[in-house]
Amino acid sequence: MAAARVQLLLSGRPELVSFARSVCGLLGAGPGLGPWPIHCSLKRGRIVLSSRPFPGASARLPLQRPPFCPFAALDEPPRVPGAELPTDRGVDLGVAVILQSSDKTVLLTRRARTLSVSPNLWVPPGGHVELEEELLDGGLRELWEECGLHLPQGQFSWVPLGLWESAYPPRLSWGLPKYHHIVLYLLVISQESQQQLQARIQPNPSEVSALMWLTPDVAAAVAATEDGRETPRLLPQDLPPSVLALELEEDGKARPLVLPMSTLLRMIPTMAEGKERVSTGSKFALRLWLQHLGRGTPPPCKSAAHLDPGPAKEEWNMDPLPPNQGSGK
Repeated sequence: MAAARVQLLLSGRPELVSFARSVCGLLGAGPGLGPWPIHCSLKRGRIVLSSRPFPGASARLPLQRPPFCPFAALDEPPRVPGAELPTDRGVDLGVAVILQSSDKTVLLTRRARTLSVSPNLWVPPGGHVELEEELLDGGLRELWEECGLHLPQGQFSWVPLGLWESAYPPRLSWGLPKYHHIVLYLLVISQESQQQLQARIQPNPSEVSALMWLTPDVAAAVAATEDGRETPRLLPQDLPPSVLALELEEDGKARPLVLPMSTLLRMIPTMAEGKERVSTGSKFALRLWLQHLGRGTPPPCKSAAHLDPGPAKEEWNMDPLPPNQGSGK
C-alpha cells in the first residue's frame, strides 16, 4: 500500500487504512449521524486516530461522515456489484481553514467551475496535506494559494475544530469513489476585521470563482440544512433573501454578486450535477464554529476541540492542552 497520511490505532499500534474502508466504521461508528469523539495525534504530514485515549494523543475531536457516505455503504453486505476499489491506496489527509475575522464572520470560497473535483461548491479554503508538512502550515499554504492571503505572525491564533470523512464522488449514485480523505477543520482566528482581510485577498481564478463572508446568523441557517436528514430543521423566519458575495470576472477583477439565500440552503442532489451549494462537510464545520462561539447546540458526543487557542481563548468542555500559536508561514 502506498504511504498514507491517515493511520488508526486499532491493536496498540498505528495501522494504515485501506482506501475502500470506512474510517468512521473502523473506529466503531454506529448507525446514527454522529459525530463520534475521537482521540487523535496531529503529527507532521499525518494524523493518528483512535476511539480510546492513547499516549501521544494531542486532542479529542468530533469525527463525522455524511449519512450517505459511500464507504459506509460499501462496508455493508451485500457488496455492490462491480464495486472494485483500489487495494494499494490508503486514505489521504486534507486540511481546511475556517478563517474568522475579529468581527466574527467566516470566509467561504466557491470552487472554480473548471475543477474536476467538486466544481461550483462553496467550501472554506483548503486542500491536500503535503508529506512532512505541519497541518497548520498546510492550511495556511492553501489559504495563500487560493486566496492570496498571508496572515502576519502573532496576529492570529488557531484551534482544531473537528474531522470529516470525505469521499468524491460523495454518493454511490454518482459513481464509485475516486478520492477518500479525512479532512481536519482548523479554526484560525485573525485579529483583523473582515474589511481588513478582504482588502488583502487576491483570489486565484484557477481555483476560486467567488468568495463571501458569513455572519453567525446566516451560518446557522446554512448549517441547519443538514444533508441526509429525514426532517430538515426549522429555519429562522427573518433570514435575508440574499447575501452579498464577490465574483471573479475573466480578467481576474472582482464584482459584487447578490447570492440568493436559497443557493446556500440547497441540499445535495441524489444524482450528480453542477449546481452550486455549500458542501456537506462545510455545514458540519460551520456547526462546530457556532458551538465555539456559544451559538450552536453541542453535538451528541459533546466533544469540542480542547486545545487552548491562545489570545482568543474560549471556554472548552475538554481538558486543556498547551497553547498553539500560528507560525505565520
